[in-house]
Amino acid sequence: MEKNIPSISESEWEIMNVLWDKAPQTANDIIYSLQESTDWKPKTIRTLLDRLVQKNVVGVNKSLRVYTFYPLYTQDECQRAETESFIKRIYGGTLKSMLVQFIQEDTLSNDDINELRFILNKKPKKQ
Repeated sequence: MEKNIPSISESEWEIMNVLWDKAPQTANDIIYSLQESTDWKPKTIRTLLDRLVQKNVVGVNKSLRVYTFYPLYTQDECQRAETESFIKRIYGGTLKSMLVQFIQEDTLSNDDINELRFILNKKPKKQ
């Protein structure tokens, strides 16, 4: 069964990456982590965190004195949902057209080509 994962903005991805790296974390933990790599103010980070909670992408444990936050979806689930959304928006839902464009335009090394062949050969054919 496919989970219906809400769309996540680029800024929200930054917060999710912090939580996927280690969870649960307090808002202050997340702010501390992000202030090392961004110039965001604590209020901005708290707003993004609240948005993720409202979207049901991040859960909150309210049983402790200080609330802690944790992801409700795995990084893989969110990446897959984002990829499907991208393919629908840009390539009309066809993975093949996206792959063909990337393969034709990108300079792939022999190792890359061999790895792609290996992956395709391993994949079972649909009846």
